[in-house]
Amino acid sequence: MRRRHSFHRDQAGHSITVNVRSGRLTETELLVDGKEVGFLRERGPGHLPRRLTGELPDSPGHPFSVRLDRPTAGLHLPTCFLELDGRDWPMADQVARTTPDGAPR
Repeated sequence: MRRRHSFHRDQAGHSITVNVRSGRLTETELLVDGKEVGFLRERGPGHLPRRLTGELPDSPGHPFSVRLDRPTAGLHLPTCFLELDGRDWPMADQVARTTPDGAPR
């Protein structure tokens, strides 16, 4: 069964998104203002913590990284943080979750 997560944060006038698709292969893409700036493909569910780096398209460029992790061992839902200017900013998971009866919660 494939799992999908999409984390997002608007920061410093830019849109930063991390999309994760896991299954037999786990693909993680990093987008800034809708353009791919980082990509990682791993076999299996992928290893956490996982880090991708990018640069905000300012002049000069502004480097940053995003970190995916699990807050608790055994928990299947990852968390994502934007690391910028020495601070960690949480990124909200945008994927709509459903209840067992299929209704959004």
